[in-house]
Amino acid sequence: MTPPLDSAASPPPRAARTRTVRPAALLDLRAGEVDELHYPAASVLVFAGVPGAGKSTALHRFFAAGPEAEQPVRTASGALVLDSNHTRNRLRHRLGLLPYPLWRPLVHLAHYRAIRAALHTAEGPVAIHDCATFGWSRKLIARWAREGRRELHMVLIDVPATQARDGQITRGRRVNGVAFTAHCRRWEHMMRDLGARGEGPLLVSPSPLDSASVVIVDRPTLSTVARVTFDAA
Repeated sequence: MTPPLDSAASPPPRAARTRTVRPAALLDLRAGEVDELHYPAASVLVFAGVPGAGKSTALHRFFAAGPEAEQPVRTASGALVLDSNHTRNRLRHRLGLLPYPLWRPLVHLAHYRAIRAALHTAEGPVAIHDCATFGWSRKLIARWAREGRRELHMVLIDVPATQARDGQITRGRRVNGVAFTAHCRRWEHMMRDLGARGEGPLLVSPSPLDSASVVIVDRPTLSTVARVTFDAA
């Protein structure tokens, strides 16, 4: 179980509340307040962050896709949710007696196979759990989205490494220290490339990270978002 999205000890000062945001290009919403994120129909929406950032919690809160499921979840609004935890739960029946590091690669392989199939054949929007710290995974998802004639959008959940580690402890799924450090290093590199570390203006690009939009949020901001919605097909 991941910690509540509003669990940050000292949230930053708040900017003015915005009712509805229709993300385009790169948008930094950290320290802001947003009621709704709204996307085009049949979008691919990736919730990204280092392990423990709160990706599964966000998918659960916005789409009622509980982490205990064993298959992709189709929500009442028509969105299909793919969380790697669902794949892990399903494979645990056959492989659970083995140490998880031995079958983690199979979880990742099955998760990406499910993503590829969904982006080519599923109807309606697709919401995805992905760390996005590997360039190859971002490029694969972007390519599959293009092949499925879908718009790719990303929500980057930017949290301090210590907070993400606390999230892993709370859910009882700690990532190997070396692997976690590597995730954090790649995340920081990506955020610096986007200009999100105070070293210059945010990257001005019509397609950051090969996607139609990238929204950067912290946990306090994400906690203010009441809903994620899509245009009608």
